[in-house]
Amino acid sequence: MIKAAVMGYGTIGSGVVEVLNINRESIAKRAGDEIEVKYVLDLRDFPGDSIQEKIVHDVNIIVNDPEVQVVVETMGGVEPAYTFVKAMLEAGKHVTTSNKALVADKGAELIALAKEKNVNFLFEASVGGGIPIIRSLNSCLTADEIEEITGILNGTTNYMMTKMSDEGLEFEDVLKDAQNKGYAEKDPSADIEGYDACRKIAILTSLVCGQQIDFEDIHTEGITKISAADMKYAKKMGRAIKLLASSKKTKDGYLAMVAPFLISSKHPLYPVNDVFNAVFVRGNVLGDAMFYGSGAGKLPTASAVAADMVDIAKHLNRNILVEWSSKKLELADFNKAENVFFVRTASGKAEIEAVFGSPAYIDAGIAGEIGFITDAMTEEAFAEKVQNLNPLSVIRVGM
Repeated sequence: MIKAAVMGYGTIGSGVVEVLNINRESIAKRAGDEIEVKYVLDLRDFPGDSIQEKIVHDVNIIVNDPEVQVVVETMGGVEPAYTFVKAMLEAGKHVTTSNKALVADKGAELIALAKEKNVNFLFEASVGGGIPIIRSLNSCLTADEIEEITGILNGTTNYMMTKMSDEGLEFEDVLKDAQNKGYAEKDPSADIEGYDACRKIAILTSLVCGQQIDFEDIHTEGITKISAADMKYAKKMGRAIKLLASSKKTKDGYLAMVAPFLISSKHPLYPVNDVFNAVFVRGNVLGDAMFYGSGAGKLPTASAVAADMVDIAKHLNRNILVEWSSKKLELADFNKAENVFFVRTASGKAEIEAVFGSPAYIDAGIAGEIGFITDAMTEEAFAEKVQNLNPLSVIRVGM
């Protein structure tokens, strides 16, 4: 029997325990042995819950118990998760985590430490919840040069964009709705400002290029400036507005960014709605592929953690190679990237054409403003031009 410990008995941690109980027999069959949770680390007690008999408040109880071979970290945040995970790896224990902040910040270091100790540090659930994108990049797509990864990596913002599009609501209204439904936190900034998606694309890009990508270096915009008027223009164009996290291999290196895009009905991400996530991958041999599913939530995320536990059980005496060095990779200059832009402005056509020549105009029937689409140009060239028009809104236009 394989003894395990769970650090953090919140939504995901309790979900892991639940998944291990629900699928006990099938998990044991696939792992080659039964997995049993011996300890659950949490600051709180849970009187009346059967888990209480396994609750411990001192992390050293787990560190110093040689019976515990696998540790699950579902605490969230960088500290104290980093300190606790590092202690587990140094003690020769395998670790799996759902913590994107920890992986984005300390992933390379913890992977190296795991290799040194001949144990494993796995993190499938840190990106895309139950979608097996990390395992696919590490195992199934290793024969390909990955040229692009573009994803809808945040269920909260995707739900909000879907709601705004379907019902014509304003941003503040759908935010309150998302909070009432439990999709958005009381402080929703990590989601709506794009930070959550930014950390996830940083992780995926680091895995693809094998070097450290600092999420702070990725140009990131959220959805706070998207309005019901933008949605009217999107419908007029037959497009949808999605918050995309994207990483592309260019002649100047990897170009990564997070921002709202207007995508056409031909794009594979177009029909991905509500709280679902999806990741579009383009390989030089494979071509195009899509990974779709529940990107968050208690059981989908816990399922990914449990899958890591099974993988660890199969490799208790062997390190699973993950290429991700701590050497930092400088991203391509975002300002040199070329994009097409949709602009709303109260300026007249004469003023617009004096700046942008003859753009494609979009009439959504909104009085007092004009919408238009520019030709492709660099980010820096557009930024210089558009400031002359005092734009009401700017959204990039995808394929």
